[in-house]
Amino acid sequence: MVQAVSASDVVITGIGVMSPIGVDVDTFWANLAAGRSGITKTTLFPGFAAPDQAGGQVMEFTEESARKVFLKDHRKNLKAMCREIQLGVASAMQALANSKLDLSTINHERLGVEFGANLMLSAPDILASACDASVSPENPTLQTSAWGRLGLPRMEPLWLLRYLPNMPACHISIAADARGPSNSLTLDDASGNTVLGEAQRILQRGSADIMITGSTGTTLHPIKTMHLGLWHELATSPAEPSQRCRPFDRDASGRVVAEGACTFILETRTHAEGRGAPILGRILGTGSGVVTTREGKPLFREAFVRAIRSALKSADLSPEDIGHVNAHGLGMKDVDVAEARAILDVFGPELGRRIPVTAMKSVLGNSGAGSGTLELAASLISLQHGVIPATLNCDNVNPECPLNIVRGEPRSTTNKVVLSLNVTRAGQASAAIVECS
Repeated sequence: MVQAVSASDVVITGIGVMSPIGVDVDTFWANLAAGRSGITKTTLFPGFAAPDQAGGQVMEFTEESARKVFLKDHRKNLKAMCREIQLGVASAMQALANSKLDLSTINHERLGVEFGANLMLSAPDILASACDASVSPENPTLQTSAWGRLGLPRMEPLWLLRYLPNMPACHISIAADARGPSNSLTLDDASGNTVLGEAQRILQRGSADIMITGSTGTTLHPIKTMHLGLWHELATSPAEPSQRCRPFDRDASGRVVAEGACTFILETRTHAEGRGAPILGRILGTGSGVVTTREGKPLFREAFVRAIRSALKSADLSPEDIGHVNAHGLGMKDVDVAEARAILDVFGPELGRRIPVTAMKSVLGNSGAGSGTLELAASLISLQHGVIPATLNCDNVNPECPLNIVRGEPRSTTNKVVLSLNVTRAGQASAAIVECS
């Protein structure tokens, strides 16, 4: 009979990153340590709706590099993957290599996948031919009654498979021959921390020995960016793209779009030690919080509070045990203020103003579902070097956010426990507590 394990026996043995500041762990760390931003003028789409085309693009990940480098062993499946899926699968393959897991020696019935993603949208040009076929010369508007007869036959046969949010987990399972538990979560920005909790519980229950766990996402997309622009949520200043995302700053003007993916290999401690794997950290606890809206507005502060308290209870820790907070830090003043107040609510006025807080969207932008795992990886990798990564562009802390923001350069620390926070536009918050080994 398989024995259940405790929460502290769920360890991290591998990391894979596909980010605007690097597509391997070493480059990712080097750019973090140097305080380099991954937010530039993007090149993916013509007529891109982001002001000045500012965004966090994974520049090294191109169609050619995906085929020849990142997914060279999976080329036959590339036609069934949109860019988000490709990034997620590439990060998972990198994490497996980073973990030095020998797939030929394991029980594949005990290898599972838990992966998060956004709802995925196709670009306008993908639908153009089918829409054109459904327009008559007499009536220039789209004829929905003609779509099935005239439009749909113009669509590529694999169109739907390229944009299903459960497909990252499917492709990863096929690539790794993972026959254990498999699940997909679609919770936008809250996905990363949530999949960690789900994978942790699968391992705790004894249902698997190893979980490939991560998330992929993008807001750097012609339709998604247009929506954010129409909602007046995109940062417009200053002129330099790398300075545009300004979490907790007095002059923050909005969010910055981005793309990215990150995967962790989680194992039971017994399995990891049995194969001599280096242990990078352990998952201590996770939590979530959802609060219904009031007058049509999400209650971000209350959602953050519930998620933090739930994670602390799950980890059996008190606020005093936390070494630093890796904040959602969106760069939108109302969300930043709500998050700051939530931290003060849980940690208390004294500790809340003293505990170090960093915000990695200032470096990476907001990749939606990809954000949570990438931001947690930034803290975990930095803690391996004894530091907390620095927030960029927070030159003048907003008086309504009286937090101890890590600025300028990475800050030395001996406390290697991080609380990572994320929240969706709808007010779904998630939290994860991880200890670096």
